[in-house]
Amino acid sequence: MTTLLWIIAMILVLGALAYLRVSLLTATIAAAVVMTAGWTLDVVGPISWIIFLVVALPLNISAFRQNVISRPLMKVYRGIMPEMSSTEKEAIEAGTTWWEADLFAGNPNWKKLHNYPVARLSADEQAFLDGPVEEVCRMVNQHQVSHQLADLPADVWQYLKDNGFFAMIIKKKYGGLEYSAYAQSRVLQKLAGLSSELASTVGVPNSLGPGELLQHYGTPEQQNHYLPRLAKGLEVPCFALTSPEAGSDAGSIPDFGIVCKGQWEGEEVLGMKLTWNKRYITLAPVATVLGLAFKLRDPEHLLGDKEELGITCALIPTDMEGVETGRRHFPLNCMFQNGPTHGNEVFVPLSFIIGGPKMAGQGWRMLVECLSVGRGITLPSNSAGGVKTAALATGAYARIRRQFKLPIGKLEGIEEPMARIGGNAYLMDAVTTLTTTGIDLGEKPSVISAIVKYHLTDRMQKCVIDAMDIHGGKGVCLGPNNYLGRGYQAAPIAITVEGANILTRSMIIYGQGAIRCHPYVLAEMESAFDTESGQGLANFDAAIFGHIGFVTSNFIRSSWLGLTSSRFSNAPYSDKTKRYYQQMNRFSANLALLSDLAMATLGGNLKRKERISARLGDLLSQLYLASATLKRYEDEGRQTDDLPLVQWAVEDALYKLQASLDDLLDNFPMGLGGALRVVMFPFGRPLKRPSDVLDHKVAKIMQTPCESRDRLGKGQFWTNSEHNAVGIQEQTLLDIIASEPLHDKVCKASGKRLPFMWLNKVAAEGKALGVLSDDEVNLLERAEIGRMKSINVDDFDPAELRPEVVSTSSQERAA
Repeated sequence: MTTLLWIIAMILVLGALAYLRVSLLTATIAAAVVMTAGWTLDVVGPISWIIFLVVALPLNISAFRQNVISRPLMKVYRGIMPEMSSTEKEAIEAGTTWWEADLFAGNPNWKKLHNYPVARLSADEQAFLDGPVEEVCRMVNQHQVSHQLADLPADVWQYLKDNGFFAMIIKKKYGGLEYSAYAQSRVLQKLAGLSSELASTVGVPNSLGPGELLQHYGTPEQQNHYLPRLAKGLEVPCFALTSPEAGSDAGSIPDFGIVCKGQWEGEEVLGMKLTWNKRYITLAPVATVLGLAFKLRDPEHLLGDKEELGITCALIPTDMEGVETGRRHFPLNCMFQNGPTHGNEVFVPLSFIIGGPKMAGQGWRMLVECLSVGRGITLPSNSAGGVKTAALATGAYARIRRQFKLPIGKLEGIEEPMARIGGNAYLMDAVTTLTTTGIDLGEKPSVISAIVKYHLTDRMQKCVIDAMDIHGGKGVCLGPNNYLGRGYQAAPIAITVEGANILTRSMIIYGQGAIRCHPYVLAEMESAFDTESGQGLANFDAAIFGHIGFVTSNFIRSSWLGLTSSRFSNAPYSDKTKRYYQQMNRFSANLALLSDLAMATLGGNLKRKERISARLGDLLSQLYLASATLKRYEDEGRQTDDLPLVQWAVEDALYKLQASLDDLLDNFPMGLGGALRVVMFPFGRPLKRPSDVLDHKVAKIMQTPCESRDRLGKGQFWTNSEHNAVGIQEQTLLDIIASEPLHDKVCKASGKRLPFMWLNKVAAEGKALGVLSDDEVNLLERAEIGRMKSINVDDFDPAELRPEVVSTSSQERAA
């Protein structure tokens, strides 16, 4: 019995040490203490001590361990893991890791998450939102843009230029606004809730493009020439990366430049002949300066010994001879300026390279570093803004629209899709806020940017479909009063651009995340192939033994957290959110363990097992989305009235995570899924999707004017103005709710149960009966006008449905 108790004690001590991730030396000392106790109890004898010392001493003597253990392991490692190409290395090394690395490591530090600063707007940024952004929203008639002009009106273009909308990222010393990433996000959310054309037009110059690249890599001459002109709207920029043969695989662009000598402004200079064929380029039809990505070759070795210099970025004025722009694509009736650009052997000096000749061949690094920032702001913010507006507009419509003698929002079938819209609106706003907080802290989060681009555009598309289902014919019939139809049409565009979502999920999120976020893998890869520094073996030894301890810890953590349903793990709060933190501790450990096992069993083939890597990426992604939601709840003062929104968002994210984990175990390599399922789900899958009761609470918030509803739609364009059907409907919602007791009063006085329609007639009867004041009569009459405007759909003379032929070209309107 004593021996059994001692064995149990040793297992518990070592398990606890692994759970706590102590150092190898600390674990060895603790094991020696237990061994000493066993010696005292006459359980451990000399042979046991010899075995212990034979194992423990070599592991703790670094020189012996490196040469006897790590050196052979390094040879095996080189055979399993192929050396990274220069392109892969640049992509992996670009950007930084942030909170996602904590989630990947199996033991999230929740205090660290909640200590990140609360995102705030400066006084200037708030004034910009309340002033110019509000005003340009008033100016835009979306039906005119999408059906009549096929473009923003000339006065809107000029207003955007005059008020610095294209200069939010440009530093003040060049005349720009130099706004935070958070402020840019809030601006784009507000614009996107009204018009995808407006949001896209503003978003692109403030994302990946000439302005961003010039500020980071441009020569002083380039910066001083272009940045003030971009800030004033004297230049309209675009950036041409995508080619017909290279979409998501941007590194395979066929566009090229040849280093050669040529004539420029009457003199012979060293330059490049550029040939390109680009498509899907936003603002290309109206751009005055073209950022161009191409592969630069130097066959005559005019710059050095290297012939293939690699991807390069240059700035090309579009009025140059040979530069072709102006034609437009027609992306699903979304009328933002988007089109192709072509050039054939267009000669330009080497000084046109962004950063000058020294940056020849550095374009890929430039792109991947900057793309992580722009991808983290523009499309996620546009998606969040669209869903926030759709959430409140759908709530208002469901409260106003009646069927079966009650508001349709009270029907359980309607509550389900409404809850998805409302819960996602809360989550998506939280995610954009956390992501831009990281960017404002100086991070360039390439993995997070891929996560938010994929998941927020995907959730946006699904929410718009839900909103269309609820609105029915109101959403289908286009016209000035339809605030959903064009967004529904445009949703696939966001899914497609900046890396198709299918490939973003299956290749990019985990492809970068597994290496960048893992605490040891990148160090192992770099040290294993390090033949120059003399530190390769020592660094590999430190990384590989750290990795072994990491795997051991995550196995113990996964086992313990599975057996206890994570109920004893740490959580920063003891309220209704406690279990969410604990469940995320469990899934974080699962992710870390499964990642290592997948890499160990598949090696370099993991990147080709896209469905495995996609599901691993899902685990990391949903952990990030859920943690952003909890961070928002904390930052907003833990408003208990918002708990239904928090609970729905987190429970939905974790349920999706569990489903991906379940699928992963079903398909795990080498048949290990069954054994791992016993470790991770010893009592079956623990989580359920959000309940019907929770759906009801979220739907009620969306339909009821209250502070929670205000926070859900914070920052959007709700003004009751001529062209803002959503703002008009918001006023109608208030009028309808105020009219309901008046309607009941008239019914009671008349002794009849009048239908809740023709409220003007109800008003007249109430006035005749003497039970309504003049103000109450006016309210009912106004409510009836708004009600009919909300539930009616637009109709047209057949001639009106033919798009207006505008004599002025798009370029002239934009000039």
